[in-house]
Amino acid sequence: MATVAPYGFWKSPISSDLIAAATIRLGGVFIDGDNLYWLEMRPAEGGRYVLVRRSPDGSVSDATPPDFNVRTRVHEYGGGSVVIARGVVWFSNFSDQRIYRHEPGDSAPPRPVTPGSTRRYADGVFDPVRNAIICVREDHGRGEHQVNNSLVMVDADGARDERVLVSGADFYSNPRLSPDGSRLAWLAWKHPNMPWDGTELWLAELGPDGAPRSPRRIAGGDEESICQPEWSPDGRLYFISDRSGWWNLYRCEDGSAVPICPRKAEFARPQWVFGLSSYAFESSDRMICAFSDGSIGRLASLDLSAGALEPIEVPFTEIADMRAAPGKVLLQGGSPEECMSIVMLDLGTKSANVLRRSSSAASDPALRSYFSHPEPIEFPSGEGQTAHGLFYTPVNPDYAAPAGEAPPLLVKSHGGPTAAASSTLDLSIQFWTSRGIAVLDVNYRGSSGYGRQYRNLLRGRWGIADVEDCINGAKSLAASRRIDPDRVMITGGSAGGYTTLCALTFHDFFKAGASHYGVSDLEALARDTHKFESRYLDRLIGPYPERRDLYLARSPIHNADRLSAPVIFFQGEEDRIVPPDQTERMVTAIRAKGLPVGYLLFAGEQHGFRKAENIKRALDAELYFYSAIVLRSGLRF
Repeated sequence: MATVAPYGFWKSPISSDLIAAATIRLGGVFIDGDNLYWLEMRPAEGGRYVLVRRSPDGSVSDATPPDFNVRTRVHEYGGGSVVIARGVVWFSNFSDQRIYRHEPGDSAPPRPVTPGSTRRYADGVFDPVRNAIICVREDHGRGEHQVNNSLVMVDADGARDERVLVSGADFYSNPRLSPDGSRLAWLAWKHPNMPWDGTELWLAELGPDGAPRSPRRIAGGDEESICQPEWSPDGRLYFISDRSGWWNLYRCEDGSAVPICPRKAEFARPQWVFGLSSYAFESSDRMICAFSDGSIGRLASLDLSAGALEPIEVPFTEIADMRAAPGKVLLQGGSPEECMSIVMLDLGTKSANVLRRSSSAASDPALRSYFSHPEPIEFPSGEGQTAHGLFYTPVNPDYAAPAGEAPPLLVKSHGGPTAAASSTLDLSIQFWTSRGIAVLDVNYRGSSGYGRQYRNLLRGRWGIADVEDCINGAKSLAASRRIDPDRVMITGGSAGGYTTLCALTFHDFFKAGASHYGVSDLEALARDTHKFESRYLDRLIGPYPERRDLYLARSPIHNADRLSAPVIFFQGEEDRIVPPDQTERMVTAIRAKGLPVGYLLFAGEQHGFRKAENIKRALDAELYFYSAIVLRSGLRF
């Protein structure tokens, strides 16, 4: 018999210890001949990133030694830290940001091929003709506010000095070499654009020494986001563009962009990190691609000559990365029943072999009865718009709530703010639902997955439209009596932390909240953040300093007198994106008001927490804070 107990006070086997100890974060996937590779971020090893290899005999081993952390800091968010070709691995090492050359299985330690300096590297491709790595370089030699980005050629053995190939734009990504090594394509963009606002696709012939000749822009602009240029095995250039309002697939033909599979669906996601891959070539005639319409992801095979899209039935609703070879696809996939996993898909038999799960506990049959599945919902919000979200009801077979009681609600505001809620099984959400707390993961206006028009609805409205959607989502659930409107909380990280703080400062609806490395001072963010995001707010808020009034009016730190709800803050001591000073000034202001406030500063952490002990402590502290402030409200024990 289930024990009758109030929502929010159920005991759960999904503990913070379990999540911290049994969960890793998976990164990019790679195929090199018969060897398969992927990246793992391991909280139990202090958040270290490790390249893992699966050999043809099925054995799995670490491809990088214990003293190395495979992570680049280009754009601070990184990605694209690995290049693999012909049995050799080149990778960026976090501590010194140098590129190292290593042959997995060799007893010799990895050897640096770039000098120790103020330079960082990412998003490389191997050039077999010139025995080089062509990659993005970010040079901090002139100080944090004069960072220089370029495309460079690095000798694969470190025998020659690196050479700048392309420069002049504010940012570069995706240098991609044609199969015969004669042409180079790349993306470039300038402030104030972010890559999901407007990018340019460039193409150049390469001389014998790799020098670009007659570079020309072939697509893109300030209002067209291009991403993921790739060459097919027969030397044809493909890319993704949102010129139709949706990120769709195109092929470059005689300097023109030809759509090959037009539809109202997204074949890409915002380029916050390097190395994203939502399509891959199985052959010159066949592409395997992932796309989404709303919150549901799908996999398909695309006949490149006919443009015919054939669905591939897989048990995944989200596909994050993929690489293909004849007859097979290596990908990251997840679903409401399956945590994000590394999967090998046999295209002949359509069988999916899970090689590595991000959580060993998630596959435990004893836990499956505690999992809550997401329900996609839509609800009316501000300016006559419809917003979206994923709603999770409380689930725990050991407990039942008292008759007539509605559950408390935790509203999650994702980061970006161009990111999106994921339908993939996430134990950090099940941590709440298995304790009797409903969760609404909001895809507010500005989220990806719904086309460019929906993303652009947040332009000039950050701190307003996103907050309206979080509040209206909770109100719609309260109106249908699915949650208790008197016990509603909000949480978010980074940009989601800003949404959280705005909701608590400018509205009297949520009873408490948690800001994980969230923005509280827009003016400080515009002045002091890293280069990649230093002009991001021009579109989200307005040009600075011309519209300084908006920056002050929408900054929680300058309006702390209006805040009337308790808040707990979580912050990384080494965060360069949202420095600790922002959080600490907010904490001081709230303390001066006499409101309950919590503050946890984690040493050795940057923007987001990677160490097991800090992941555990943050979960426990947030639950304790809500229990003390909100969950007991109006209940009888």
